[in-house]
Amino acid sequence: MEALRATYGGSSTETDSDSDDSPPTNNGTCRNSNHEESERLPPPPLEFLHPPNSMDYLQADQGNRVRSFPHVEGNYSLHIFIPVYMSPATRKELAPFLKRISSLVPGLHVVDIDIPLNMLCKDNQKLEQVALGREFHISLGRTVPIRVHQIDSIVTMLRQKLQPQRRYWIDFNKWEVFVNDDHTRSFLSMEVIKGGLAEITRQIHAVDEIYRLHNLPEFYKDPHPHISLAWALGDISQSLERVVEEVNGSRNSGNFSHKHIFTCKFSGIDCKVGNKTYKICTFPEE
Repeated sequence: MEALRATYGGSSTETDSDSDDSPPTNNGTCRNSNHEESERLPPPPLEFLHPPNSMDYLQADQGNRVRSFPHVEGNYSLHIFIPVYMSPATRKELAPFLKRISSLVPGLHVVDIDIPLNMLCKDNQKLEQVALGREFHISLGRTVPIRVHQIDSIVTMLRQKLQPQRRYWIDFNKWEVFVNDDHTRSFLSMEVIKGGLAEITRQIHAVDEIYRLHNLPEFYKDPHPHISLAWALGDISQSLERVVEEVNGSRNSGNFSHKHIFTCKFSGIDCKVGNKTYKICTFPEE
């Protein structure tokens, strides 16, 4: 669990962008000339991007993504992820589960938008649309600061590595609780442990390779692809696990596995740089 506990960091009051502005438009293209130029000009060492003793990277999932590295003028936060959406039927099925969890665990908040979950539970429509109807993220790499001259190179390499993708199914079939390193926050999440795990792992390795070429820190050695639905202050992992296990009706000691929570199709990969999102690969809606 120690590797899992490192997944989240910081508070939820900052934005996920290390700059208030989106990167310049002419740096968002995928021209080969830009790629060649970036190879001639290797990225600067990471210590040039941060003051000494301040290398706290943003450690993210699709949960509360907050900056744990200091703001430096001209830096942009980089986040690479698989967007995940729940169908209306899935939202309707999960809503009673969240309502029950919220009634037993005070202080839960909706991930990303920081609304108390119990407020939304008073209205089924709001619960389904706000808490469950938003875009979730499966992170394929750490969220880190990059310089503007690195954007073209990273986006181009991501497209070269990740565009030749086949569509596959992603099966969320395990409830999991994550705790950050400082034990200041706990997250209720759904993990991918079977269908889609092999494909997502290969994509993480491809992103790691690109990160290495740009002097960026790689993802965790034992990644656990997941999306997070709610968070609470403090390390309440044991009590939250017990409640989820009880509500879920599972008897798999401490594991609260579930044969099936919901399944969705892999829809593509996005790369967010500052406030701008680049489509790395995408599949049309069927």
